[in-house]
Amino acid sequence: MEVSRGEGFLCFVTLFMFLCSTNALLSPKGINFEVQALMSIKASLMDPHGILENWDGDAVDPCSWNMVTCSTENLVVSLGIPSQNLSGTLSPSIGNLTYLQTIVLQNNNITGPITSELGKLSMLQTLDLSDNFFNGAIPPSLGHLRKLQYLRLNNNSFSGECPESLANMAQLTFLDLSFNNLSGSVPRILAKSFSIVGNPLVCATAKETNCHGMKLMPMSMNLNNTNDALPSRKTKARKRVIAFGLSLGCLCLLVLGFGFVLWRRHKHNQQAFFDVKDRHHEEVYLGNLKRFQLRELQIATHNFSNKNILGKGGFGIVYKGVLSDGTLVAVKRLKDGNAKGGEIQFQTEVEMISLAVHRNLLKLYGFCMTSSERLLVYPYMSNGSVASRLKAKPVLDWGTRKQIALGAARGLLYLHEQCDPKIIHRDVKAANILLDDYCEAVVGDFGLAKLLDHKDSHVTTAVRGTVGHIAPEYLSTGQSSEKTDVFGFGILLLELITGLRALEFGKAANQKGAMLDWVKKIHQEKKLDLLVDKDLKNNYDKIELEEIVQVALLCTQYLPSHRPKMSEVVRMLEGDGLAEKWEASQRADNTSKCKPHELSLSDRFSDLTNDSSLLIQAMELSGPR
Repeated sequence: MEVSRGEGFLCFVTLFMFLCSTNALLSPKGINFEVQALMSIKASLMDPHGILENWDGDAVDPCSWNMVTCSTENLVVSLGIPSQNLSGTLSPSIGNLTYLQTIVLQNNNITGPITSELGKLSMLQTLDLSDNFFNGAIPPSLGHLRKLQYLRLNNNSFSGECPESLANMAQLTFLDLSFNNLSGSVPRILAKSFSIVGNPLVCATAKETNCHGMKLMPMSMNLNNTNDALPSRKTKARKRVIAFGLSLGCLCLLVLGFGFVLWRRHKHNQQAFFDVKDRHHEEVYLGNLKRFQLRELQIATHNFSNKNILGKGGFGIVYKGVLSDGTLVAVKRLKDGNAKGGEIQFQTEVEMISLAVHRNLLKLYGFCMTSSERLLVYPYMSNGSVASRLKAKPVLDWGTRKQIALGAARGLLYLHEQCDPKIIHRDVKAANILLDDYCEAVVGDFGLAKLLDHKDSHVTTAVRGTVGHIAPEYLSTGQSSEKTDVFGFGILLLELITGLRALEFGKAANQKGAMLDWVKKIHQEKKLDLLVDKDLKNNYDKIELEEIVQVALLCTQYLPSHRPKMSEVVRMLEGDGLAEKWEASQRADNTSKCKPHELSLSDRFSDLTNDSSLLIQAMELSGPR
């Protein structure tokens, strides 16, 4: 009887909160305030890449829009548009997105002051506006963001003093104000990590009363041991109000937590779920993922019917499914979830994909874990993988293949250089590049990804990948880096050109271990037409073909240090800097030829593809999603 009361109480509270939050979004005329706010934000920005193209003012809700993430209650909780060359200004309407928890706009060209309306976002936990051209004073209203934990305003043009209100942000753990034009004094900042370097006018006269920001201050320091005046009555009253609010909030959480525990006990015998928060304390990263029930996914896939199989890989089978609301999904059912390494694989996929949010990366809807099953749920990609589309009809035209190459490159660029912490994929190939309704490339299968810490230049691990795509240093030493992915991307470019898998076009050319040597040879002999997919029937640009082959050869150089970064690859595919990079590469090759003991390209790569058993079996160590 106690369980029933707890369960009923929890259901009542959840329903009440949902109805309140949903009704709050609609005006008496039925207009969605979040849609209005986002359209105002779009109107104030210039979007050269069309990343906001599907933002539609007539939409009922914005949860399917690019760069917008919603909660399970269809409330906008995240706005992430990093590194898209956005310019213009940030609309004050952003303050109307009252449920926002994350704003990430770093590495754009946005100008103007920061709107004080940001101070209304009481649920905000992460705010990253770094590497833009914001100017003016930092608004004191940011000090109202009591839940803010992560604040980056570095590398802008802010001026004036650091607001005193920032000293009141007790939850703040990271604050970066470096490399602006700030001046004057700096209050005591409670953040565990705080930087204000690169502001030469801060505490420049040595007469300022507060210069506490010039070095990190420990959280345990005594805040009353200076010449500062004692807190005013107003400040004390504010602290009492905050303390009362926190106490009341904790009491509510305890009541909800008690009801949740009762509910979990009741459900435990029916199905055991993997609680990411309990295992990894990743509330920020994993809080928006839906936890599906096994029965829900069984119904969606017709009990995992063979007729619904989309593909099979080294770690599981992917099924097409239809959720109860009509949403098409792809459900990945991991092989032998209880086997050694199965749980690690599951946790890795959940963590990696939830960390990375980009239009060219596969989004994770949610997951399910029972005592015998581990499943991941993704959006359904109507055009399948690049590998399958290269074999299908109608033929992918030349323009679409270029678009796929650039989209995949941008996805990998985000993983390598714009995601924090960095991520390496370790199995870049045509089978792991998926295509949406518009043949936009989406990088999938993060099951083999490894976090790349800022302090480490490489990660040593067991070799996983697909023969023909494995970089030589990874196969011989087990050391993988961003340059391992660059090598795989170079092979992907050749797959797009030839329409064949890496091992297939090496075998078709009767080259065995000299696959890349052969590509280089026909490039030197100006016979690149031998490479091109016969199904294209000469419908391609010969100049663009040579440029893409050059990019592929640069990416597949033997030494990792000689390969370009993905940011350079993207620029080269966009038509910037290829000639200089290629000329430098040729000069380096001519120098190496003068060394008598240098191995030839054929000798270097013979251990990768010369084994006939590998050619026959392809020996895939992992498969497509």
